[in-house]
Amino acid sequence: MKVHILDDWFDTLRGLPCFQKLKEHEVTVWTDHIEDVGALSERLQEADAVVLFRERTKITADLLERLPNLKLISQRSVYPHIDVEACTANGVLLCSNMHSGTPSYAAAEMTLALILASYRQIPQQVASIRAGEWQMGVGRTLRGRTLGLYGYGRIAKAVAGYAEAIGMNVQWWASDAGRERAIKDGARVAESREEFFNSSDIVSLHVRLKPETRGLITEADLANMQSRALLVNTSRSGLVAPGVLEAELACGRIFAAVDVFDQEPLRDRDNVFLTHPNVLPTPHVGYVTEDEFDLQFSDIFDQVNAYAAGKPVHMINEDVWQEQIAD
Repeated sequence: MKVHILDDWFDTLRGLPCFQKLKEHEVTVWTDHIEDVGALSERLQEADAVVLFRERTKITADLLERLPNLKLISQRSVYPHIDVEACTANGVLLCSNMHSGTPSYAAAEMTLALILASYRQIPQQVASIRAGEWQMGVGRTLRGRTLGLYGYGRIAKAVAGYAEAIGMNVQWWASDAGRERAIKDGARVAESREEFFNSSDIVSLHVRLKPETRGLITEADLANMQSRALLVNTSRSGLVAPGVLEAELACGRIFAAVDVFDQEPLRDRDNVFLTHPNVLPTPHVGYVTEDEFDLQFSDIFDQVNAYAAGKPVHMINEDVWQEQIAD
């Protein structure tokens, strides 16, 4: 099969063990990112299968209609960036391993790193010493502080383990079902949503972005946070209602550490998340490690091989496969 891999910006995959799984295929790796649908469709005209790097490229109806040879899209995890109905209408099978029970430890580690870097002013201290100065301020200790984890899922549970290991107190908030699971597991759940935001020194978001969770974190939630509290978002920017974090930051009352943005890549140097002194921004690197890539793309390449062998797995729109074999 002619397999095209999109958005491998640092040409990382060729050097990972999992890449050998594609040795029987004709593979093209694209190391840049293209937004223009016309240019992207020209690149992919010969592709039988497209491999996606998470949500870096949106798969729209307009794009799919220009790719008559495409039979398979292989990726991992959720797929809000893919028009599944358009895939089905154009005879393209979507395969995506939802990896139930397997958290992204890379994302969990990144969450802890952002918390540590924010509380100990690591970026500012590094900048100070590199500028020929010495200490630029006084950081804060995490031990004994309360970490509020919003979302009772796999990544959040990993973060909880790290936090407890360094002596932090962990409390939870989540959907009704999530809180029920947390209580059943003996976890500490806040008395109310208001109490959760008000009593947490740090609030970290770990919720999947879906239509029903978009704008989940409101102006009232942020206003209810303590002065000097820290909001951490390594999940998705759309979880926070539009403009409310920017407005709260403008008050200078809270801090934020954000790894995800509405527009990615974010290259607007005047964006408030890049200019405000209370914000620690990172360029969506929560899951970006060699180890995580090898784990994720091993699954993705297995899906390509399963399809080539006539036994596709992790099918999202299975009806397409039935139509393909019928043809």
